[in-house]
Amino acid sequence: MPRGRIVTSFEDIDPAEWQSLQLADNPFLDYAFLAGLEQTGSIGEHAGWHPHHLAIMEGERLLAFAPTYAKDNSHGEFVFDWAWADAYHRHGAIYYPKLLTGVPYTPVTGPRLLVRQGAEEPASLKRELAELALTQCRERGYSTWHCNFVEEDDFEVLAGLGLLRRRDWQFHWLNRGYPDFDAFLAKLRSRKRKNIRRERQRVSSAGVTFEWKSGDDLSSGELDFVYHCYLTTFRNYGNYPALQREFFSRLAQELKESFQVVLALRGGEAIAMAVFLAGGGRLYGRYWGCTEELPGLHFETAYYQGIEYCIRHGIEVFESGAQGEHKIPRGFLPTRTRSCHHVEHPSFREAIDRHLERESQLIDGYREELDRLDPYRRDEP
Repeated sequence: MPRGRIVTSFEDIDPAEWQSLQLADNPFLDYAFLAGLEQTGSIGEHAGWHPHHLAIMEGERLLAFAPTYAKDNSHGEFVFDWAWADAYHRHGAIYYPKLLTGVPYTPVTGPRLLVRQGAEEPASLKRELAELALTQCRERGYSTWHCNFVEEDDFEVLAGLGLLRRRDWQFHWLNRGYPDFDAFLAKLRSRKRKNIRRERQRVSSAGVTFEWKSGDDLSSGELDFVYHCYLTTFRNYGNYPALQREFFSRLAQELKESFQVVLALRGGEAIAMAVFLAGGGRLYGRYWGCTEELPGLHFETAYYQGIEYCIRHGIEVFESGAQGEHKIPRGFLPTRTRSCHHVEHPSFREAIDRHLERESQLIDGYREELDRLDPYRRDEP
């Protein structure tokens, strides 16, 4: 009979067994990504991410798995529950530790309840994973269990088990079969089109050119530059740069074509970069940074270069990260994100449920506001 197991290190998972799971070609579910976070010290006790993965095993066969962490803070999650933690504290209750299923530091929707390819009853295995998480909350004293950036199928399974549902919006660019960047621009309203051309012209006039490199083409010096820019951006915004230099190296070496970097060059020297991951018909913009500030450089490096890459390679969707209404006039449209939440304490569960109902109304109203910002011509869907 299958049995639940808690896995506290990815080193205990056979990479071949991992590949037997339905991973949807999602680069953030690649063994190199999740194991790399642990093995390079990018997560761990110092960062408040304690691996506590949920697994359903049959002997040594991995039937189902959920990447899960015990958390003693709410950093690096992008589904914000600081107010919940504060409410617990104000009422003399303990919020941390909690359980979280998702990918650390990564606001990207994907499968969260992973099942073996060819499984006869995948929904049953997903429910087993969820029940294992709920048992951990009861037996280990976790206040809550959060399943963040969950795809719709998993969302429905968890909602069916009574988890609270939460929704929000991100901004994604959709490739409508454009043959080139100008064809994309032609679908925008005149003012938006002119603004993008003006921004791109400023960068071009400054003598900046761009070079794309896949992970296995990056030199050690180029990776040093990428990491320096990553550190600079995070520190400039007062954020903790959790990812280690070795993590970037491992992704470059092991993900290869799925790990893409665009370098902005001026006078032959790199002055900016953006890191992208690719897979499953999607391009994901993750990190950007620069050593020289120029008007429009951020938009060109992080957005327009990504759009051009998608057009060249026939990639359907470009996800450029969390938040950012400034993306809308540049062609990105609101796309729903989902998360599910279990709250152990009955009174807090009731209060949070009411809060989420009010929040849902605000989120729906926010979407109506965003629709009025639609940059596309009226003859576009």
